[in-house]
Amino acid sequence: MYTLMLVEDEELVRNGIKRFVPLSELNITEIIEASNGEEGLRLFESHRPDVVLLDINMPKMNGLEFARKIKELKPNVKIAVITGYDYYDYAVTALKIGIDDYVLKPVSKNDVFEVLSKLVDKMKREEQQTMLQDVVMEFKTTMNNNYSSDDAGYKVSIAQIVEDNISNPAFSLTILADQMGFSSGYMSVMFKRLFNVSFQDYMVSIRLERAKLQLLISDMKMYEISFAVGFDNPNYFSVAFKKKFGLSPLQYRERIKDS
Repeated sequence: MYTLMLVEDEELVRNGIKRFVPLSELNITEIIEASNGEEGLRLFESHRPDVVLLDINMPKMNGLEFARKIKELKPNVKIAVITGYDYYDYAVTALKIGIDDYVLKPVSKNDVFEVLSKLVDKMKREEQQTMLQDVVMEFKTTMNNNYSSDDAGYKVSIAQIVEDNISNPAFSLTILADQMGFSSGYMSVMFKRLFNVSFQDYMVSIRLERAKLQLLISDMKMYEISFAVGFDNPNYFSVAFKKKFGLSPLQYRERIKDS
């Protein structure tokens, strides 16, 4: 759900955009209007919209100055300007400010829809990139925390064996113990001491984090992700994912797309 601010001194233009441009198709659910730059700045400070469409030539404050001020308040806001001038006359200034796109007068509903679509798509890509970075950082932090004791050597070896077998549903504590040269009982005690969690719980957690990453970066089907991260039962995978993250794998992917 996104908020659009229209800053345009011609009420007819504002009404035409609201009435004829299918904003709901872009998940734009709230529209804030201003007829000049000063009013727009006051409203921006209180509402912090996601997208701003503004006239370059406004009373009380020109569009470039307005854009510069709101970028200072919210650097990730997306801005498009409506202009009757040759955009290239001030393109360098616009780029320095951070204006994303423009619409030439006379304004058509198709032109407005196209430019707003670009801005919304840009926001979605940035949001997905941020989520991906957060997941990767969380995964790295989890792994790094596991290597912070005097038993770092064992932990590194165990973590590598786990990584090599992440997609193998038959991988077990017994197999890990054999590769490490310990008995299953001793391996179980050592694992719990080193990782502060049981082998089974650790494997489920690591596999679910890897599945979360795949949901962000791939178009794989749910059952394909399930098998890829070592779950041989897609239904169990879905239940475990929802228990850990509060959403089913499909709901998580849809939320990412909608955001």
